[in-house]
Amino acid sequence: MTQNLLSHAECYKSFMRPVFAALHIRIWGSETDTNATALINRQGDPQLETWNSSHPALEAPGRSRPLLPMCSEPTRIKATFKYISIAWSFAVFVVGMIGNLALLRIIYANKAMRSGPNVLIASVASGDIMHIVTGMPLSVYKLLAEDWPFGVTFCKLVPFIQKTSVGITVLSLCALSIDRYRVVASRNHIKGLGVSKNTAAKLALIWAVSIFLAVPEAVAFDMITMEYKGEHLRICLLHPVQSTRFMQFYKSAKDWWLFGFYFCMPLACTAVFYSLLTCVMLKRSRTQNAFHDHFKQRREVARTVFSLVVVFAVCWLPLHISRILKLTIYNEGDPSRCHLLSVFLVLDYIGINMASVNSCINPVALYAVSKIFKAHFKVTPNVFIAL
Repeated sequence: MTQNLLSHAECYKSFMRPVFAALHIRIWGSETDTNATALINRQGDPQLETWNSSHPALEAPGRSRPLLPMCSEPTRIKATFKYISIAWSFAVFVVGMIGNLALLRIIYANKAMRSGPNVLIASVASGDIMHIVTGMPLSVYKLLAEDWPFGVTFCKLVPFIQKTSVGITVLSLCALSIDRYRVVASRNHIKGLGVSKNTAAKLALIWAVSIFLAVPEAVAFDMITMEYKGEHLRICLLHPVQSTRFMQFYKSAKDWWLFGFYFCMPLACTAVFYSLLTCVMLKRSRTQNAFHDHFKQRREVARTVFSLVVVFAVCWLPLHISRILKLTIYNEGDPSRCHLLSVFLVLDYIGINMASVNSCINPVALYAVSKIFKAHFKVTPNVFIAL
């Protein structure tokens, strides 16, 4: 079993730091670090060492697999990418915290802004703040350090919180798309102020489902203790050996699950309901005279929601492409696979940095698209004083 794990640990020292950063970003960590890396020495030469894990599941009988061939070259990535990611994380933290706090302040302080769609937008902003607070500092730390000193509880809690935040964003976007169609399709729908029982129920359901779907992430992540050249390394990762059949299936199907539910589903939902919405608006645009201003207001809200979905798609697409390419064309038995892993590592950096932008870009998009939000942002110059 130990030899099998050694084979999975190829190129560890050069590859693990950036992969740790990939693991933290919301929930998009995969098994890249254990299944695709080789243990190498500090000079970058592949070399077998004794890997002693403290996790009892690693010694489970009947789980061994044939040894994989060593990489013909170590996985490498330029230090430039690391420094770019650190600067990027800092910018996302600052812009995201200021923008999302300002957005929450606008919706909370202005009674006229507490409509159903805006409350759902506030829910998205809350999820983004959760991600920024838990993800950005760890992003910088994992780029600079190899050891995980925060313990197993935090190892499980961070991916759980970050997956919950993604679920909140995805389900809120779906709810917004459905809500926009219902509002436009209903001639008798009257806009109300405050949080209605229906909106409160939607919020409760969105958060409950997001938390429930994040539970496997907390179960799957664990710590491995590794002795390497006299160094005691503690590693937090999606554990290579899961104890139940469901978790084994979750581990093997995780990237496809993320791509299908957390990316394709909100886009498909938006495509369906906005196609229906467009048909309704085209029919009514020919006869809508008496309530022309009201019609334009509904159209602006629909355009605002659509812009949030487009931003979500653009931000997350590169990372999903990287993951799917690895699943489809990567061969762990190919001695030259580390060259391909180097390419995937660069793609991961680009994808992770793009995905992190989604946590700070929504307030900017609202400012650019919505006249109402733009006016309120202008009168909220300092969110920290306002709070």
